[in-house]
Amino acid sequence: MSALTTTPTLGQDAVARILDVAQKLAQPLDLLQMLSEVVDAGRSVLTADKAAIWLYEPDSGDLVMKVPNIKLPPRIAIGDGLVGQCLAGREIINVADAYGDPRFLGAVDKSTGYKTQSVLNVPLLGWEKQPVGVLQLLNKLIGVFDGNDELVASALAAQCAVAVQRAQLMEALLLNERLDEEVSLAREIQISTLPTEMPDVPGYDLHGQFLPTGHAGGDMFDLVVLDGQLFILMGDATGHGFGPALSATQMQAMLRVAFRCGADLDQAYRHVNNQLEEDLPDDRFVTAFMGFLDPSKHVIRYHSGGQGPILHFGAAEQRCDWYRPTTFPVGILEIDEPGEARQLEMAPGDVLVLLSDGIYEFENRQGAPLGEERVARLLEYHYRLPVAELARQILHATFEHGQGVAQEDDITLVLVRRLPEDES
Repeated sequence: MSALTTTPTLGQDAVARILDVAQKLAQPLDLLQMLSEVVDAGRSVLTADKAAIWLYEPDSGDLVMKVPNIKLPPRIAIGDGLVGQCLAGREIINVADAYGDPRFLGAVDKSTGYKTQSVLNVPLLGWEKQPVGVLQLLNKLIGVFDGNDELVASALAAQCAVAVQRAQLMEALLLNERLDEEVSLAREIQISTLPTEMPDVPGYDLHGQFLPTGHAGGDMFDLVVLDGQLFILMGDATGHGFGPALSATQMQAMLRVAFRCGADLDQAYRHVNNQLEEDLPDDRFVTAFMGFLDPSKHVIRYHSGGQGPILHFGAAEQRCDWYRPTTFPVGILEIDEPGEARQLEMAPGDVLVLLSDGIYEFENRQGAPLGEERVARLLEYHYRLPVAELARQILHATFEHGQGVAQEDDITLVLVRRLPEDES
């Protein structure tokens, strides 16, 4: 495996191609059609002569080639050959001279007459790192596969692995034809994409939390460090049910792919917006806050497509400042430019609070919503708390206000607090 030393820089066409594949994988394609999309994208973006996808069969312990579609598809035991060792070790195997590597078996070459030279094997790992298969790219047209190719192939492989597991779950859902299984599946997909641990950002305290309702909805959040900056995402796809849940998780995946491929915040916003505008029904859209915190400059640069209010608590003034969305929701209109990103300066003790409308609109028995004023009072009283405890106080106040009324909408919280200097 070659060293990964630089972040890939792709042209606009390549980024758009990968995002197009990411969006297609969210659609109800059959498994072979979906895998073919990944293979075609891999060959195109990485300038490979051929590509293949092998899927893992847990019952037999074998990997079976699914694309290209061969009448008697080759099989190989996990741990055998380059493909089998790639999945067994859960690591990329990049070989410049296949026949010079003793792990290369060459069985497919013998049966097809093809001559493999360079080969890049990338494991497909699903939720909780479950083995799914291997994406294999053969014979780089110019030179050999390098570290940048490994990064781009990894981005495709990550999308493919989740899509394969989703397709397999979808097949089970269609066989059972039961609504409760659809809801369970949608929730599993949603929750699997959420961070399981908060990232470590020196000088900051972070918390993200998702409380689903009984039905599937479109809330999502993400907190992840990319190239030394904290990416912050919170959003909500319109509607309830399986479709919005997939739209929300797919937007999150598309953004991560865009950033892995070298896009900046403005480029990623434009690409994802335009792709969703093309693919979503006319009555569907996604509201989303997306931004980057630079922990060295203590500045958050963001776009907010219909997602609001944005609450910034200034510790020095002990005051809540409210900001409205910067532009219309994601996926409504095609755009050439997203407009100028807004900036928030995070002074010591300041807190950024992103709450879904499931909190602000939580009604009591008299039909009165919680509202912004009550949230502001909570911040004024509890802003010194660690953000996990602050979130608990917000939730406690929300349900106490509800007077036992059942939760009707997803609730999502994202809190980012710059630690005071005496706590840093």
